[in-house]
Amino acid sequence: MITLLAQGPLPVGSLIALLIFGIAFLLVLILRFKMQAFLALICLSIVVAIGAVYVNGKPEEAKVTAGSWSPEGVRLTIPDHGREVGAKLALSGAEPVVYNSRTYEVAEVIDADSLLLAEDTRALQEARMNAGPIVLGGEVRNPYAVNLANIGGDVGKSMGSALGFLATIIGIGAIFGALLEHSGGTQAIAKTLLRMFGDRKAPWAMLLTGFIVSIPVFLDVALVILAPILYALARDTKKSLLIFGLPLVAGMAVTHAFVPPTPGPVAVAVMLDVNLGWVILFGVLVGLPTALICGPPLCRRVAGFVDVSMPLMAEEGEEIEEAQLPPFALILGLIALPILLILARAVLEQKSVAPLLGGMAPIRDIVLFVGHPIIALLGSTLLAGLFLSKRRGASREQILDLCTKALGPAGIIILITGAGGVFKGVLSSTGIAVALKDLFENAGISVLILAWIFATLVRIAQGSATVAMLTAAGLMQAFVGPETSNQLKALITVAIASGATGFSHVNDSGFWMISRYLGMNEKQTLKTWSVVSIAISLVSFFIILLLSFFVSLL
Repeated sequence: MITLLAQGPLPVGSLIALLIFGIAFLLVLILRFKMQAFLALICLSIVVAIGAVYVNGKPEEAKVTAGSWSPEGVRLTIPDHGREVGAKLALSGAEPVVYNSRTYEVAEVIDADSLLLAEDTRALQEARMNAGPIVLGGEVRNPYAVNLANIGGDVGKSMGSALGFLATIIGIGAIFGALLEHSGGTQAIAKTLLRMFGDRKAPWAMLLTGFIVSIPVFLDVALVILAPILYALARDTKKSLLIFGLPLVAGMAVTHAFVPPTPGPVAVAVMLDVNLGWVILFGVLVGLPTALICGPPLCRRVAGFVDVSMPLMAEEGEEIEEAQLPPFALILGLIALPILLILARAVLEQKSVAPLLGGMAPIRDIVLFVGHPIIALLGSTLLAGLFLSKRRGASREQILDLCTKALGPAGIIILITGAGGVFKGVLSSTGIAVALKDLFENAGISVLILAWIFATLVRIAQGSATVAMLTAAGLMQAFVGPETSNQLKALITVAIASGATGFSHVNDSGFWMISRYLGMNEKQTLKTWSVVSIAISLVSFFIILLLSFFVSLL
């Protein structure tokens, strides 16, 4: 039996209108009703799916068996057996298929294994070459139609498929960061760099501290931990707190958005099916110069716009005595180890590298094993628990309690990223992602520019960088495919991070935390941190465009 799997002409205009309505609905839920981002994304996905039920039409148009297609069309005959097969095909240059007053075009290619169902595979192969793709199946249907009764089940499936890798990485990363924080590792990095740079170049030390610390530790947690060091610097040097605080949060913001294993870039990488090693490489190549350009020189200039006093919580912080701090080299090694292993795996996975290894297959397998993001991060976490907890004299029960508490905020992030995966699934299954591609593919706009614009618009509208990254990744899924190189997909990931980092203002929770810990009011924070965040976005995107030129030459 040979039948046709077909779709009608995609209602691009209606699907784009549905998407715009959905984004507006998301903003209302988050900004007007103050709904938690996880629930808001789930509600958005369900509303868009319900809308697609009516936009895309019925899921099943007609049952078809051999020879039962009612409009007159092309019929294939297997010569050796003289048996009429009966298949309706859309020939190259011929009119599309019309059935029940609806127009269809061939949408999918036959599965190679399904050829075994035919008596003469050679005749079928010739038919495919001459007449276009055919599909074995049992119905004519619209693959983008949505069954209202299945929406709830589809949400669960999309959530499950999105969280397998992400939940593991985010959970292990949260425990790793908590162990570094408990051991005094973040303070060890800050104080060591301050000694190396001296008081005169202390802002550069704080920038580098933020850049390193925010790789394993969440930005808000790191700011709370390092705030006492900022306050001590401001008191000792008699300089504005912003001279040290703004470079610190600038460094944090860059790596928190650009460099895995932080949740945002990991989630985008998974949604776009990007090798994490390339995301780390481009994240560092873009992030480090961005941090240097938008660091102390810019921060010193914008700090001069406002006059701030020491915040009330300046006396609340607790610093660990320097003798109890772990060695700087140990902390740096624990942070760098998983990054280097993941990068090594990415290098070995390149086709051009395989012939160079010759008979070193066992070594290659070992590197590929330890370089998997889950294994690499787990190894550093176990080493952190072994070396760092003992220095503080923590008992097993205390370590267990520490790890359990670390999973609390991680659980929220996991649920939000899972909801982003649900939204991506809805965009794909309803055809909205394809409609978006159809709308822009002939406009001559670079995919990198589109990625940055999508993330920036959502970021400005609703404030959360995480939601902006997840939403933009869902919108960009149709623009990447198997033919897209890992390098370009990694640049798209970083472009999304770039757009989602900038334009921090009053609807961003990070805006208020920075305002509080650096002793600024709303107007002062807009004059300082908002300017720095915009600069980070613009500078990083310019660097991405420069890198894309070299990637295109590969």
